[in-house]
Amino acid sequence: MSLQTTNGQPLPPQGLEGAYRYCETLIRDVDKDRYLATLFAAADKRPHVFAIYAFNFEISRIREVVSDSLPGEVRLQWWRDLINGSDHGDVMANPVAAALRHTIAAFNLPREAFAGMIDARIFDLYDDPMPTVADLEGYCGETSSALIRLVSLVLAGGRDPGAADAAGHAGVAYAVTGLMRAFPWHAMNGQVYIPKEYLLHYGATRDDVASGRGGPGVMAALAEMRRLARHHLEQTRQLRNTIVPEIAPAFLPVSLVDAYLAAMEKPGYDPYTSVIQSPQWRRQWTLWRQARRAMH
Repeated sequence: MSLQTTNGQPLPPQGLEGAYRYCETLIRDVDKDRYLATLFAAADKRPHVFAIYAFNFEISRIREVVSDSLPGEVRLQWWRDLINGSDHGDVMANPVAAALRHTIAAFNLPREAFAGMIDARIFDLYDDPMPTVADLEGYCGETSSALIRLVSLVLAGGRDPGAADAAGHAGVAYAVTGLMRAFPWHAMNGQVYIPKEYLLHYGATRDDVASGRGGPGVMAALAEMRRLARHHLEQTRQLRNTIVPEIAPAFLPVSLVDAYLAAMEKPGYDPYTSVIQSPQWRRQWTLWRQARRAMH
């Protein structure tokens, strides 16, 4: 597998290797669950998995680093151009872009899946509430489920390993749980991922969420989101026999969902102030236990 820049010229190995190391370090620092899960993957596949996760992190944080939606859309377009091969020549200066470009080519990954992830992130740039449960599931499918699917393709060496349905449900379970874990930060910034139909059903509004008023309606809507996450988690478990051992690391983070949901259901849980996290040793033990079950 030769190493090339975007214009087809040879790339110094240390340049690309440095890009991959950057991605690994980034994910170790900002996405510990996925970092720990990736340690169970085949060593030669890990750099490529980290590249995909680093791309996911970069597009997921755009709202945090821009002043308003327009420059956010410009940044998303930059990544869209990269995926489409119509970038403007500065790709190799960005280590995540360099590693991602190489990974896509090395495993012939479907560019439309990356484009779908980018398009879904447009929602993050605005303050509109998530309209319906179906919209929420679609958002999670285009982001988290697609991520599991892409990592599975890498772990399978570029061939289709199956388990697309399992990836769909696993991604929704993990993403819905993650959105609830991030509720304090989203609410503070005016982002509302609770479906509007849940809020209306329980007599709550977007402003109840974003203003910090909360109330019984918001709590009931969050309980519905937990039920939704558990539904997709159960569907994932029913499909576990379709997940071959070599792609199991792509699904391992989902094994942490149960503990996160349980923490939200404890007395005294306040969605605005509670930090939903488990000690690293416990997460490592859960991932190790699940990996043994899935990979043997």
